[in-house]
Amino acid sequence: MPSVGAVPVVWAFPNTYTVGITSLGYQWIWGMLAQRTDVRVSRWFTDGGEPVPEPPELVGFSCGWELDYPRIFDLLEQFGIPLLSRERENHHPLVFGGGPVLSANPEPFANFFDVILLGDGEELIPNFLDHYQEIRQSDRLEKLLKLAQIPGVYVPQFYQPIYTNITGAIETIIPHPDAPSNIQRQTHKGNTLATSTIVTPHAAWENIYMVEVVRSCPEMCRFCLASYLTLPFRKAGMAQGLIPAIARGLQVTNRIGLLGPSVTQHPEFPELLTYLNQPEFDAMRLSIASVRAATVDELLVKTLVQHQTQSLTIAVESGSERLRQVINKKLTQAEIFQAAQTAQTGGLKGLKLYTMVGVPTETETDIQATINLAQELRKLTPRLRLTLGCSTFVPKAQTPWQWLGVNPLAEKRLQFLGKQLGKSGVEFRPESYKDSLVQALISRGDRRLTEILLLTRSYGVSLGGIRRAFKELKGQLPPLDFYVHDNWVENAFLPWQHLTGTVGLEMLVSHRERSLAMS
Repeated sequence: MPSVGAVPVVWAFPNTYTVGITSLGYQWIWGMLAQRTDVRVSRWFTDGGEPVPEPPELVGFSCGWELDYPRIFDLLEQFGIPLLSRERENHHPLVFGGGPVLSANPEPFANFFDVILLGDGEELIPNFLDHYQEIRQSDRLEKLLKLAQIPGVYVPQFYQPIYTNITGAIETIIPHPDAPSNIQRQTHKGNTLATSTIVTPHAAWENIYMVEVVRSCPEMCRFCLASYLTLPFRKAGMAQGLIPAIARGLQVTNRIGLLGPSVTQHPEFPELLTYLNQPEFDAMRLSIASVRAATVDELLVKTLVQHQTQSLTIAVESGSERLRQVINKKLTQAEIFQAAQTAQTGGLKGLKLYTMVGVPTETETDIQATINLAQELRKLTPRLRLTLGCSTFVPKAQTPWQWLGVNPLAEKRLQFLGKQLGKSGVEFRPESYKDSLVQALISRGDRRLTEILLLTRSYGVSLGGIRRAFKELKGQLPPLDFYVHDNWVENAFLPWQHLTGTVGLEMLVSHRERSLAMS
């Protein structure tokens, strides 16, 4: 129960309630805020929220997808907050944000946020709020200068990019004399990970209780933000974490979701499955995130079938073994075939493969290898409903391939895959190539995108709207291709270079060179 004088906080998600409440990260941070007696928190979404009894002092956003940004603008306007941080005055709330999009590269959004939290909420939220309580009565500038001293707290206005020229690359970034020169992303080292704080039939995954089994991924695929940004690989404790969490969830629902980038690599995962197969859990519905093909065995399939899951999802990235080696995907054709056979024999109804096009060094031969793989699986497992999802490679900040642009041939390769797979009885589900280009723009963008993003409110958050905005602002920033398609030189000063992830620049360069040497 909030105490008298508790800080009024709005915790917002830039999408609808149905989408936002399904985000475990959003739920987890809300739970941390709601447990504090010195905070009065209200949840908000684009379709409404909880009453805010007084003007908020802090307005926060959970940012998990690049293309959600226009809804941040909409929500700020609902609360009467100027969109640009430089236009806010003492009576305006401090606007803060976190999540994977902002932790990787906050620079395209730097002019819209007063404070950005880099890293895990378990470390950042308590420290941020404790310090805010101490400076609550200070003026805006003093508050921000004090908050900038907290590890992992980034106050963008205290960092000035210097460009070689207005349409050129960044030369350097100059920090305010009283601000740290570098901000280190904060990492939660404990083995108590996130669980649902809300179970509702109105979520996209209705009535599900989510349990984070692992955080990060030890595989380190060269494109993967979920691995490099969130290292080290951490696992929830079995006896102290997972089993009690599942027991709590089953008190309110019969649907449990086990989440994480590499769930089946938890060292005690077989023991967990055996535990869940006890008769007392027969009524439980179980959902498991995408799994590694090499970990698909009879026990996993039996558990899924027993608990009302009908399909299995595997990220194979490509049908080409050569390309998987470039990616650092430790997966053989034999393991993929074995996983599919085990799924069919065990009684599953469907198998979904995640793949990509436009991967660095990719050739037409690699695309054909993906088609061949799908066709062979179709013949090998005729009783399985086979689906192939496919995205376009998007360079992500803080990964070894952050210097590499989007391959313009990817769009035609998506179309070719769809045409060929349609003849084979394989359901093809491509992600939008044009949306991928917008994601790439934001992933590798800098502060000069401020006006571009504002213009897209009128022109539309689409590639067409983006192109129109760049045309209007031609000569005031680099062209669109610079951010999206160009390969940057290794010694380029990156827009996020003053923000240190869990993996250093030297290691990212080394991993990039090793991957490209395999081509």
